[in-house]
Amino acid sequence: MASRTKEKEKNQSQFLSSSPFYSKNKDKRSISFFCVSNPSKKKFMVTALAISLWFILYFHFFRVPSNPNQAETLTLSKCNGIAPLYIYDLHPRFTTDLIERCNFLNIYVETCPHVINQGLGQPLTGSLGSSWFATNEFLSDLLFHARVKNHPCRTNDINSAKLFYIPFYAGLYTSFAFRESNHTLRDQLGVDLVKYLSNIPTFLKRNGRDHFLVTGRTSWDLMRMSDPNIADFGANRLLYLPELADVAMLTVERHPWVGKNHFGVPYPSYFHPKTSVEIAKWQSEVLKSKRPYLYAFIGGARIASDKAAIRADIMRQCESSDKCAQITCETGNAACFDPAKVLLTLRGARFCLQPPGLSFTRRSLFDSILAGCIPVFFSEHTAYTQYNWYLPKNVKTWSVMLEQDKKELIEEELGKIPDDEVKRMRDMIVRIIPRVTYAHPDGIGSGFKDVVDVALEELTKRVQHMFEEEQTAVRVD
Repeated sequence: MASRTKEKEKNQSQFLSSSPFYSKNKDKRSISFFCVSNPSKKKFMVTALAISLWFILYFHFFRVPSNPNQAETLTLSKCNGIAPLYIYDLHPRFTTDLIERCNFLNIYVETCPHVINQGLGQPLTGSLGSSWFATNEFLSDLLFHARVKNHPCRTNDINSAKLFYIPFYAGLYTSFAFRESNHTLRDQLGVDLVKYLSNIPTFLKRNGRDHFLVTGRTSWDLMRMSDPNIADFGANRLLYLPELADVAMLTVERHPWVGKNHFGVPYPSYFHPKTSVEIAKWQSEVLKSKRPYLYAFIGGARIASDKAAIRADIMRQCESSDKCAQITCETGNAACFDPAKVLLTLRGARFCLQPPGLSFTRRSLFDSILAGCIPVFFSEHTAYTQYNWYLPKNVKTWSVMLEQDKKELIEEELGKIPDDEVKRMRDMIVRIIPRVTYAHPDGIGSGFKDVVDVALEELTKRVQHMFEEEQTAVRVD
């Protein structure tokens, strides 16, 4: 094990130290155009090329409205509330190179089985059906990219686009580089990305305000503090780079107190339907589920933190109750990583306990919604301050919050909730399922709004607001 770990670390360092965008061994004939022996002809050709490039840049990237006092507007008639979307074609270092090095993404876990099938992972066998996969919780960046590639609102015309997607697999890179002690090397790929974007006219036009990036990791993993005395836990500084200050950052956990441009998106669960028929069928099955247990908890203990104390209380209460179903996540217990057993447990309970994990949020929240199990929170930052695009604002219609003085009385407090109120909350949870589900990337025109559709609609609203501000500024001038 030790030798394998050292080998992975060696390969990681080799990958991190190779930073050029393009190969230095390109075909030398590509520069023969400039190797002209006649000086006057050479000068003429260079001047002509420079003028041509200037006209191309001016007319294609810096076009202004025919009326100089009229700002740009956004037309959405053809795409049902989503702006025309352009996807940058990044150098493979930012995308596929990371996937190809899947053996070195995590020195403890075999990652390659998770990145197959466009990030869906391996198909699940058994009674669940063909739309179920063993999807890793930290791969939303891959899933998002796979979905938008075939999205009906995508455009290949950069000049007609109003929304721009930067498909950098920041989550994969964070996993790959977190053990790199040299901060310069750890941050290098993010720095290179910014250098690339800083030379693109469409990015410079609005300083990235109409651009977005998706990461499958929490914001904390991309926000290393500058104080060397503070433990960095392997984080990089991507979200602190000033050039990205106005870019919308979609992350599975946003920083609750800083980062006005951070927006929470759901962790991926196991269900990736292609059609609305599949969604409706699953919703019907969930509503019919028999729920003999009052509450359930799936998770493990934590060490030396407030989160550890909450989990210890939960596990103690659950173990001593015949009304609680529990799967303890610990070494040797495969049930915790078996999607079928996880869903079966959650479908058998009315309420599912959702204490903070290593950070505030946890994938189990979305597993419980998928199972029609009402989430019970112990911190507002597990969901209420995270996923405003996806979850109803009236939190009492779909969830329960146990305050500090009630945490020792879980069974008593949940038992007080009337059956008719439980039913209303479950009905709301089941209605939420489509919008917190990542549809299958091949499900073009799936017939329901999934995680990606909701995000694109909300990003479009952000761009619309930006255009309105520009129009107001023009009128004032």
